[in-house]
Amino acid sequence: MNIQSDYQEEPIKREFAAITLFASVIFTAACSQAPTPAPAPPDTREADTKAIRDIDDARRKAYDAKDVDKLAALYTDDAAMMTPGSPAANGKDAIRKAWTEFMADPAMSLKFKASRVEVAKSGDMGFAQGSYTLVITNPATKKPMNDKGSYVAVYMKQADGGWKAVSDIATSELPPMPPKK
Repeated sequence: MNIQSDYQEEPIKREFAAITLFASVIFTAACSQAPTPAPAPPDTREADTKAIRDIDDARRKAYDAKDVDKLAALYTDDAAMMTPGSPAANGKDAIRKAWTEFMADPAMSLKFKASRVEVAKSGDMGFAQGSYTLVITNPATKKPMNDKGSYVAVYMKQADGGWKAVSDIATSELPPMPPKK
């Protein structure tokens, strides 16, 4: 038996064990680190805000042309429209019907302009808020009457990247008419 060679093998075994332990600690630490978070999606709010302003312009053009089909196409199938003095129109078909009746009035004139357009940071929802002026025939007097008020239209980004209204509400600044006696 060679005592000299057994004595020299012992430090080599200790070094190998230390290196193995060190490598396993490094490997374990590397495997347990949290994954790198995915980069944030690009901020498209500026382009989305412009898109909503463009939709507001398209709505204005459809009103001016009294084009109910173009107007209805700017709403989602499950949209809601709420206007003063009328029950809520729920769904694109009910909205189309409400606009058809509304635009049948020969005195009808609607002007509106968004004063504020904002889009959520997520880029999937936005709104346009502004004021309107309206001329319609008063059902009681059969004469044109003027109305003015405010509106908010809420938009959702669609799968194709376009925007459609999901909720459209107008509120008149005029006091309510007194009840009939």
